[in-house]
Amino acid sequence: MAFVRRKGNVFYLVHNVRRGGKVRQLHLARLGERARITDAIVREVSRKHPFVELNWPALRERASSQVDLASPTSPVIQKLVASLRALNLDLADLFPPLLRISDSPAVARELLVQLRLLQSTLQVKLDQFDRKHGRFRHAALRLQGR
Repeated sequence: MAFVRRKGNVFYLVHNVRRGGKVRQLHLARLGERARITDAIVREVSRKHPFVELNWPALRERASSQVDLASPTSPVIQKLVASLRALNLDLADLFPPLLRISDSPAVARELLVQLRLLQSTLQVKLDQFDRKHGRFRHAALRLQGR
């Protein structure tokens, strides 16, 4: 039976195994400060532990429920807000002329690809917040001054 375990500020994916009559925890993967099971983690665990059968959809569901997004004092929320503020400041300091004088056109292209990806991700998330009957509809209306 695999499950997500928190140790300090870090989440781990662990699995109980019985050896010699004792239960031992097999650490399958370090998930980081946010309990997120990505496709890369699935591939890594499957490669390192091919004989361990896991219910990945159930594990992903349990991992996502480990994070308290409802509390404004949640460390995850505070870190997310701080990261968004820092990203906004970094983007405000980025000027297109700097990309043109870059020695590496590949760097400029990658930056533009990542900015477009960020734009589409933000649009999807904003649409989710603006849904008529969505969980955050009241917050979105408050932000719009309605």
